[in-house]
Amino acid sequence: MALTGSSSRVRQTCPLHFRVQLGLMPEPRSLPLVVASVEDVTPHMRRIRLTGPSLDAFDYFPGQDLALGVVRDDGTIVRRRYTIRRFDAGRQLLDLEVVMHGDGPGIRWARAAHPGLAAEAIGPRGKIGLDQNAAWHLFAGDATALPGAFAMMETLPAGMRAAAYLLVTDLAERQRFDAADPTRTVTWCYENSSKGRDGLVAAAAASSPDGGHAYLAGEVALVSALKAALLGRGWSADQVSAKAYWNRGRANAGHGEPELKA
Repeated sequence: MALTGSSSRVRQTCPLHFRVQLGLMPEPRSLPLVVASVEDVTPHMRRIRLTGPSLDAFDYFPGQDLALGVVRDDGTIVRRRYTIRRFDAGRQLLDLEVVMHGDGPGIRWARAAHPGLAAEAIGPRGKIGLDQNAAWHLFAGDATALPGAFAMMETLPAGMRAAAYLLVTDLAERQRFDAADPTRTVTWCYENSSKGRDGLVAAAAASSPDGGHAYLAGEVALVSALKAALLGRGWSADQVSAKAYWNRGRANAGHGEPELKA
């Protein structure tokens, strides 16, 4: 495991952080987009920047995603959902970060992505946002949880404590996190270590539930294990927001969700 923190802050152009509790859910709509750039930020994490006039007046809250239309081998269109990592309203640029594992239609689209490629999306999607009543925030999951965890942590009010526990393949998969203060931390756990998933679950579950809210995301079995561990340590169900993004060994359904839930 490794603990990191930093003193500078990355700002995003999302005007209000607690949209869910205030009943201000942005309505999803069709978004014709074009790939502006592609960057591999780690060996297995690809950042795909999208742009287009449809992003004029686009609104979302951190933690939401876009559902992209991608093509299967048989030519049919299915949806794959990717969390919005960052949005620059002034420049109409929206970043998605895709974990490059497996060989499904979403990964094939991400591999082939290049500037100028047209993309059709629906968004914003998703109902899990920051809890405005929480005294502090805990984020835990695998590499697919990273974009959402970092996006939400970066937009928390100044002085709000937050901790992320993330399971990635190895040291090369770590991303720098710029925090507003040292109370916002990231603990990295590694799949290629002896502790692996169990180490992540134990580290996250060691946190006190007092006044906190937990956001769990990633593979179905991992999210289920994290949720069970937190509940076993005294977290209430109302303090835990859990979302499974994928299921090991089984493709997601056509609408982008895993068939098995956490």
